[in-house]
Amino acid sequence: MAQQYLTVTALTKYLKRKFEADPYLQRVFLTGEISNFRLRPGHQYFNLKDENAKISAVMFKGPFSKLQFQPEEGMKVLVVGRLSLFESSGGYQIYVEHIEPDGIGALYQAYEQLKKKLSAEGLFAGEKKGLPKYPKRIAVLTSPSGAVIRDIMTTIERRYPIAQIVLYPTIVQGNQAADDIVRNIRRVEESGDFDTMIIGRGGGSIEDLWPYNEERVVRAIFAAHTPVISSVGHETDTTLADLVADVRAATPTAAAELAVPVLNEEVLRIQERKARIQQAVFHLIQGKRQQHQRIIRSYLFEQPERLYEGQAQKLDQLTQRLSQSLQNQLYEKEKISNQLHHRLKQMSPLHQVREENMHVKHLDQRLNQQMVRLLNQKQTDFAQQVQALNLLSPLNIMGRGYSYTVNEAGKLIASVKTLAVGEQVTVHYQDGTARMKVMDVGGENE
Repeated sequence: MAQQYLTVTALTKYLKRKFEADPYLQRVFLTGEISNFRLRPGHQYFNLKDENAKISAVMFKGPFSKLQFQPEEGMKVLVVGRLSLFESSGGYQIYVEHIEPDGIGALYQAYEQLKKKLSAEGLFAGEKKGLPKYPKRIAVLTSPSGAVIRDIMTTIERRYPIAQIVLYPTIVQGNQAADDIVRNIRRVEESGDFDTMIIGRGGGSIEDLWPYNEERVVRAIFAAHTPVISSVGHETDTTLADLVADVRAATPTAAAELAVPVLNEEVLRIQERKARIQQAVFHLIQGKRQQHQRIIRSYLFEQPERLYEGQAQKLDQLTQRLSQSLQNQLYEKEKISNQLHHRLKQMSPLHQVREENMHVKHLDQRLNQQMVRLLNQKQTDFAQQVQALNLLSPLNIMGRGYSYTVNEAGKLIASVKTLAVGEQVTVHYQDGTARMKVMDVGGENE
């Protein structure tokens, strides 16, 4: 019999049906530590592990959006879900339906996480707005049927009945409470004529007080321009609304006492201040009267001329100093004027022309002297050169008996070798010439 082989897909589908058919795997309660967690915009994928094992986990967007806290890497949690097989990878995983911190409530975990986040943004450390001393209108955001509004109204009526209380009926518990609180805060801000805002409710569990830990409520209180008094829960309860408010009150009665002064005490204080002011004014008037009498009896009023004696003497001194200063300035100006006049006279064109004419005459005399000296020198040089030339002149030499001979072409005959018998030649003497015919030609050796 041939062995039948299964495909991987067929085996995986078989195992997946086994997982889904097992009733014990349809609702599994696990405890473990979150690992490989990274927040994603849609579904969340992470691992659950302990000391010896690890399992993949998936939490879809719907269940994850309902969590009151933010899962973190390394957090120990309690998980409820179902086991199944993921066919693509062949691995089994748990599909998480609910998750909460192990050993600490989910709401408390969410409270600490949001507190840390808003604290890092500076919402709790910001500058608090001061409460007005004498408020005219006070907005109260609370339930119209609770004891909170009665306590606030009774306290304000007793302490400061001239203040107007405006109740904004507000849902203080449940899923709709946070939105209603934010809406009423905005209504108070839009009205713009309230001096103080009281936000409060009675005590309860952390679930009951949770709307006052919602991020949108905290940010609405922080953004409000009206000073906010928070009175949420009992004295031991602390919500994020208490931390961000300008003033926190332990009880609604305490909130009302913080919001308004005691009218009778304020009236008495005003009367006391009025009496002190009157006494101070009386003493001030008395002092001014005495000062007035002293001034009237002073020498200035009896001898007023003494008031300006010193000033008159000072005026004389200043007048004398001014006159001396003007004279000094006038002398300096005249001195400068004379210097400028002298310089201007020296720089006058007529003066310059005269100086230039004198300079031209001087140069003309020098030029004439140089010309005469040069002419004499040239005449002397010329006579010397004529004498030297005369010494070298052939006529001078011929005067001593010398002559020279040229042929018929007028060419100088320097040697007898160039002569021919019967040739006509011309002999030049100092005082004339003679034409001759060569009869015979002979050399020195003949």
